[in-house]
Amino acid sequence: MSYTPTLEKKYKEEIVPALLKEFGYKSVMQVPRLEKIVINQGVGAAVADKKLVDISINELTAITGQKAIPRYSKKDISNFKLRKGMPIGASVTLRRDKMYEFLERLIRVALPRIRDFKGISDKLDGRGNYTLGIQEQIIFPEINIDQVNKIMGMNITFVTSADTDEEAFALLREFGLPFKNLKKN
Repeated sequence: MSYTPTLEKKYKEEIVPALLKEFGYKSVMQVPRLEKIVINQGVGAAVADKKLVDISINELTAITGQKAIPRYSKKDISNFKLRKGMPIGASVTLRRDKMYEFLERLIRVALPRIRDFKGISDKLDGRGNYTLGIQEQIIFPEINIDQVNKIMGMNITFVTSADTDEEAFALLREFGLPFKNLKKN
């Protein structure tokens, strides 16, 4: 028997029927689904220190279990001493099993480790996608705090197949993302 991540099983068995009922879809194919999760870490200080991008790549690779790729600047900006083609960040795109595994670790382990955590913002982008900003990479258990030389944040973007923010919000809420001001049923 093949392995299925817990959240993928939950999506098929609980979330799809719940959203079918909530939005009155005629087919299960209309139910929005999570297509990918993109984790992006901008390293502005890499202009002065090239090793920071390598550190960022190693940390993102450890957090996600998938090799991170460097991101390069697209143009020269003299005020920031930036040249076209310089490495200035790292990113990872997760799909399928790794995406569900990462989402589960984020919800169950990483987010509860944030100090004074009261929930995440419920603002979506208008096209059914959600971006979550994290200030410290040390909330992930894969990062050894003793080896961290610079606290860096990251953006985590959840790309869904939903047409509206309302549908995407319902999907992410059903997955268990801890939104602020969520009314308890």
